[in-house]
Amino acid sequence: MRQDPYFESRLLPSFGPALVVLILMWLVYWADYIFPTDFQRYGLVALDQKGLRGIVLMPWIHAHSDIKHILNNSLPTFLLLGLLFYSYKTVAWRVFLLSWLFTGALLWLIGGSNGAVHIGMSGVIYALAGFLFASGVLRGYLPLQALSLFIIFLYGSMIWGVFPTQPRVSWQGHLSGLIVGVVLAFIYRKQGPQRPKYQYEIEKELGIEPPDFEGDLKRAIEAERLAELEALALADEQTAVSPQQSPTIVVYDYKKKD
Repeated sequence: MRQDPYFESRLLPSFGPALVVLILMWLVYWADYIFPTDFQRYGLVALDQKGLRGIVLMPWIHAHSDIKHILNNSLPTFLLLGLLFYSYKTVAWRVFLLSWLFTGALLWLIGGSNGAVHIGMSGVIYALAGFLFASGVLRGYLPLQALSLFIIFLYGSMIWGVFPTQPRVSWQGHLSGLIVGVVLAFIYRKQGPQRPKYQYEIEKELGIEPPDFEGDLKRAIEAERLAELEALALADEQTAVSPQQSPTIVVYDYKKKD
């Protein structure tokens, strides 16, 4: 990825925040495993007043009885957060925090009234993937467009997670995260890395009209063609008004030879 003032100078340091988030996830999982209190009770319950606390707590809680839950969320969380902090370091923390809180808030509204408890980082993962993809498309900047294609290559199949295809999977959380990520991409499209402007775009913003070389060439050709036509017309006119010349008569004199 081409270096830009907005980008981190190196890739590895940008994964520091991602590592911190990952460690916190596993610490909460470990605490949930060793303490008698089931942390799942602190998850998000849609349309329930007590379930509001899940907006903040939900991403950090994973089912301690199924280690696959946190394992499946660990790699995407680490990778997507690392790419976010590398490519969008000036807005990365805001995008992460708003993805975390707004995904939970939207899920609380659309999660249904069946009393289901929503836990896990997957909603935030969908928000990060949605932001990285949509932001790269909106900015039209080649390195970020390449990142969008990379996200599609790795996690394009995640789109099926926004539909109710699997039992006990919070598809509403996935859908909420995707919506939040795309909305944040629109909100922050003017912040962070931008496509470099061409010289003619800068001059246009400054009110300087760039030279029209193609137009100048066309006008020069047209002027030359008109000049040739005028010269031909003038020559024809002079020929028409000039007096008619008499034909030349040749007279031969024969001298008889003595």
